[in-house]
Amino acid sequence: MGESSGSVSIDVERISFGGKEHHIQTNYGPVSVAVYGDQDKPALITYPDVALNYMSCFQGLLFCPEAASLLLHNFCIYHISPPGHELGAAPIPADYPVSSADDLANQIADVLVYFGLGSVMCMGVTAGAYILTLFASKYRHRVHGLILVSPLCKAPSWTEWLYNKVCLLLAIVRYYSVPLTIFIMCTLFFSPGIQCNHQVLSNLLYYYGMSGLIKEFLLQRYFSKEVRGNAQVPESEIVQACKSLLEERYSTNVWQFLQSMNGRWDLTESLKKLQCRTLIFVGEYSPFHAEAIHMTSKLDPRHSALVEVQACGSLVTEEQPHAMVIPLEYFLMGYGLYRPCQWNSSPRSPLSPHCISPELLSPESMGIKLKPIKTRISLQV
Repeated sequence: MGESSGSVSIDVERISFGGKEHHIQTNYGPVSVAVYGDQDKPALITYPDVALNYMSCFQGLLFCPEAASLLLHNFCIYHISPPGHELGAAPIPADYPVSSADDLANQIADVLVYFGLGSVMCMGVTAGAYILTLFASKYRHRVHGLILVSPLCKAPSWTEWLYNKVCLLLAIVRYYSVPLTIFIMCTLFFSPGIQCNHQVLSNLLYYYGMSGLIKEFLLQRYFSKEVRGNAQVPESEIVQACKSLLEERYSTNVWQFLQSMNGRWDLTESLKKLQCRTLIFVGEYSPFHAEAIHMTSKLDPRHSALVEVQACGSLVTEEQPHAMVIPLEYFLMGYGLYRPCQWNSSPRSPLSPHCISPELLSPESMGIKLKPIKTRISLQV
């Protein structure tokens, strides 16, 4: 897994979905990219949240007929997976250096060079939303627009750091009876900002695997309690499917991405300089709801919109993908993109904003609240 300036691509047919997976060696480490659609169309880059990949993070949205019609008609989709999160990923060695958030953003730039892409549209969820926002702030001319779901933008707080560490460590103690002394030692070893200290907990997670409590912790991050179920109500099929996919994830790989995010920096000042239009979705019950509100308040209100999805957790793309359709449709209309009436028509749609996006009309029927209700107001061609 060493660094190299060369690039090697291995194509794997995904018969059930019709895509190809490319394993690319970038200047910042290897990365997996699954490509779906006509590569002559404009590019849509996606990036998932921690412990997820495109199958567990964007499948619900792309299986929603209206959303699939809108996105696949207008874009070729490039699903980028965090290191070790791709389908069939091998465990990352515990002593392998942790990529910084900047490294992951720079990987995206190398991916664009590899595929010969110019400016792109980006869609990310929580940690993935942070990586794409960081990418947009570093490479402003490469991003036409941002579609962010329950995004992060601030540096990790002591509360977040402690919450993550305690939840993961307690999972090991509760499910595998690790001696309390090891628990205390691990807690002392992991101080924020010292990334090399990930190795002890990485080894424990690698040895004991993705315990039940760790998976429950992640499911709480993704979904509202309504779909997670309880003693009286069974968990939904969406949660069951996600839990099954988490079984395939190596704990060392998850910890690597968590460590990358634990070292992230505050993007608040960079948000004021973004030149692209931004559409933010956040679930009413998302742990990151306040952060999405903060992020929206720092963006240019003329070119940004916030969509609050009622009775939903963070993973809006899976829990309530239908709530994204109308806002997405009107947001993309500002770029001259539209949803076809039939699948057999597929004109090429350039990414060149040239008109005012209409107001997002009657969203209440979709169970959503909008702030503000316009995605753009400029009339400049």
